[in-house]
Amino acid sequence: MAHASSPRLLALHALRLKGVAEPAEVAEYVDGAPEVLAVELEGLEQQGYVVRRRGRFPGYALTDDGRILGERLLADELDAGDLRRRVEAAYDEFLRFNGQLLTVCTQWQLRTVDGEAVTNDHTDPDHDAAVIDALVALDQHVQPVLASLQEALDRFGPHQRRLRYALDRVVAGEHDWLTKPMFPSYHSCWFELHEDLLATLGRERRREGSP
Repeated sequence: MAHASSPRLLALHALRLKGVAEPAEVAEYVDGAPEVLAVELEGLEQQGYVVRRRGRFPGYALTDDGRILGERLLADELDAGDLRRRVEAAYDEFLRFNGQLLTVCTQWQLRTVDGEAVTNDHTDPDHDAAVIDALVALDQHVQPVLASLQEALDRFGPHQRRLRYALDRVVAGEHDWLTKPMFPSYHSCWFELHEDLLATLGRERRREGSP
């Protein structure tokens, strides 16, 4: 049975990945109970682990102490559940596909015309169809990795759901869902999954050689 993370870890980890979020957004992101996470965030604020921001982008955000606490809880969770090896193995498999995803995204943004790379204006249906086919094939290959992560830790499940939804939108012809930044596109969801793996294992992107 997959390990269920504590509400405290879920709240801190969601803010680690999202930056600033309201309680309802945190709950949706981790598939948690809204009322439970709202209470947890209030407690974390009182203890100085999160701060409530107002203004244009309202919501909770981590303090330095909150980030440190979150990292400790992540490490404790892996070690207490003897899950570190399983997540490390999945992470190593994920890295095998990471470069392929970046190539797909580049091909979606650029195409070759008369031997030169130009911005893809999506007027060549054959080019776009080939890129989407490559994305679908890549997603099929990475699905076992996502399943393995979810079998180890419940909190990895939402990543699989978000990637699947974004892929379905791309296949349906909605171009924004592949690479659009600041949007739940396939690339954005993949990036968040990558960040989750790095945070969970206490690793740094610059040390793995990822772009």
